[in-house]
This record gives sequence, C-alpha cells and structure tokens, in this order.
Amino acid sequence: MSPGKRKQIDPLEQAIEAALSPGSFISYKAAWSFVDDVQDVANDIGKIIKKEPERAAHLFETFIAACHEKADEIDDSSGNLGMLVEDLFRDWIKARQAANHDPDETAKSLLFWMEDDPYGFCHDLDREVVKVLDKKGLDAFVQQIRCKFESTLTQGDKEKRSPGYARRRWGGALKTLLAGQRNVDAYIALCEQTELEVKDCMAIAKIYRNRRHPEDALSWVERGLKIARTDSRKSYEEYELGELKRALLAKIGRPEDALKSAWSEFESDPSTFTYKELMRYVPAKEKMAWRQKAMAASEKGDLSSLIELWLDNKEIDRLVARLRRATDKELEDLSHYRIEPLARKLERSHPDISARVYHALCMRIVNAGKSKYYDAALDNIEHAKKCYAKAGLDADWQVVVADVRERHFRKKGFMTGFEDIVSGAPKHVEPPFLERAKARWPRKSKRR
Repeated sequence: MSPGKRKQIDPLEQAIEAALSPGSFISYKAAWSFVDDVQDVANDIGKIIKKEPERAAHLFETFIAACHEKADEIDDSSGNLGMLVEDLFRDWIKARQAANHDPDETAKSLLFWMEDDPYGFCHDLDREVVKVLDKKGLDAFVQQIRCKFESTLTQGDKEKRSPGYARRRWGGALKTLLAGQRNVDAYIALCEQTELEVKDCMAIAKIYRNRRHPEDALSWVERGLKIARTDSRKSYEEYELGELKRALLAKIGRPEDALKSAWSEFESDPSTFTYKELMRYVPAKEKMAWRQKAMAASEKGDLSSLIELWLDNKEIDRLVARLRRATDKELEDLSHYRIEPLARKLERSHPDISARVYHALCMRIVNAGKSKYYDAALDNIEHAKKCYAKAGLDADWQVVVADVRERHFRKKGFMTGFEDIVSGAPKHVEPPFLERAKARWPRKSKRR
C-alpha cells in the first residue's frame, strides 16, 4: 500500500467503536441506555445480512470481540450487555450461513468463545445458537461438543472447579443440541452416560411428540413425573410435565384420564392456573357443574392463591368469608401486590374487610421497619380509619390505635404522621414544584 493511501474503514465499524465508547466507564445506572444505543448499531448491521452477508459476518465478529474488550469498562450487573452479545452471536451465525461459510469453522469459533469466557457471555451459548444453526451447522457443532464431552470421560476434570463440572457442562450442552436435532436415540444414549433428570424426560417427550409418537412421549412424561415426585418441592418442570401429560392423553383418545389428572392437580393446589387447566378438559355441557365443584374444593387452598382465583370467578362471598376467618398475621403475610387491589375493591361493599386489609398493608411496612415506605403505610392506615368508620367499627379502630402506640412509639418517622391521622389533623400539602421554585426569588418591592 502506497504511503499516500490508507485502508478505508467500514462506517459501521466506526459506529461500533463510537457506540462502545472505549476508555469511558459505564456505571450501572447508565448501562441500560448505553446498551440500547449499542443495540441500535447491531440492528443496523442486521439489516445488511441478506444483501451483504460477508460484510455482516465480519462486522459481527468485530462487534463480539469489541464487547469483550469493553466488558471491564461497564457495570453489567443487569446482564444487558451479556444478552446483547448472545444476540450478536445469533446474527453472526445467520450472516455466515447466508455467505455459505464453512460450518466446521463456525462450530470451532463458537467452541473457542465458550472455552475462553472470562465474562460469562457465552456460558449458555448452546441454548441460543441451536435456535439459528442450520442442519449442517448443527451437525458440526454437535461433533465439536461431543468431542469435548468425551474427553471429560477419559481425562477427568483438569479445571480448578468442582468435580465433574466439565462433564456436566459439556454433557448439558450436547443434550441441548441433540434436542435441537430431534435426535432422540442419541439423546437417550447420552442420558445413559449421565444422570437422567426431569428436564431430560421433558426434552425426550417433546421430541417424540413432535415426531407424532404420543405413546412414547407419554411414557417419558411418566418417567419424568416419577423423578420429580422424589423432590418435596414442586418444580416448574413438574407443572410442565403435567400439562404435557394431559395434552398427550387427550391426543390418544383418553380425555377422561386427562380430566382426572387436571382435577387431581387442582385439588392439591387450587389456583387460577390449575383452574384454567382443569376447565380445558371439562366437556362443554358440564362446565357449570365442574365450576361449582372446583370452587367448593378450593376452600382448602392457600389464601394467597385463592384471592386471584375467587376474584376472577366472582366468588366474592366465598372470599369475604375466608378473609373474615383470617388472622391479622395471615393478612400481613400476603403480598401487597395481591391484597392492595383487593382492599380497594371491597371498600364500598365490605368496608369492615377492607379496613383489616388496609391495616395489614400498613403493618407489613411498619413491623419490618421499612422507613422509606412510611408514606405508603400512612396512606394505608388512613384508608383503614375511613373504612372502620364506614363499617361502624370505631371500637376496632381504637384497638388498632392502642396497639400501634404500644408497639411502635419509638418509630418517630411513622408516629408523627400516624397521630395526625388519629386526631384528624389536616394534611400538610406541598405547593406545586414551580410554585416552590418561584418562591426562591426575593419578592419585588412595591413601587412607590
């Protein structure tokens, strides 16, 4: 190249550098908008994949490497930059496939990044790339990951991690890819070399279902449920297996068994979700009878889940009766996301219940000493006072007042406002922002 000529830099490459702002540290608060700006550049590159795949592939390679270079200059506690890198890898694969690049080279590059991953951007890369790799690319990547897995069987873990880490990691990645290939025989064979887990049974069942072998799929669902039941805690996979089981039972002409399964799950855990699942398998002509049966059976359920279920199904009398039996401690233990809308809903029709719920909302905050939420607590206790008065329960309100004074008199930040509410003192209302701002100027002297 002659001294007078310089290699022309791709304008999109310049945009990458400008967006990443090398040399400047990005704080946690600034990271969200920063990543949004970087994403805009990624979107611009994505637009040229079809027309200029070679150029796009090169730009995405630069982009991925540049994000790793930037990683020490950003507080990525939110994980947004890491998610962006995953998107870049997917688009890089799309570009390479559009440009007919060697799939083996693509697979080797992916493995390189997964092995050299100081920032954790590529820890679960297999889950992302399986969504976009074509058949040749997926075959090549499976071969690379299988080699890594098999090397752990013969050599053991060389890394300074917990025993078996590498085997679990590469075995898990290989299972993800085999599921993407729908290679059920290879997946089952791999499970024989590793521990069979609930998620494996789910993956195998889905492959069989997609291959239109519902009986085989159902067999693996049952195996998964058997494993799941050994854990005292009900996992998401167990719920998902239950859904799949019922769908398969209906598919093979056993709707009665699907309904029986849905009813069993609803009885053990009545909620909006399990009720909708139950009604999915109830014959149309029997909907009303099953609804009544389900609402009666739900009485045994957990109050937290029943609030939403009974509100959705307009079972207000049932809900009110249950709330009247609830202790103050039970109400205080409920999430404010569930009971705050409930308190508002019951203000007119059942002010006595609404008063107790507002009281519980206040006490959740005050008992925990969360001083930054005292304004919300005071707002709730003020609503409680109004509801006690509307329900004619002044004596109950006085009990609340005495209890708060006895247990929380040291919390001055709360008690000052609380005593104002008790006495009925008018609220101090802050002037609007602009009025406060204008008041900072000295008043103009009157003209003489």
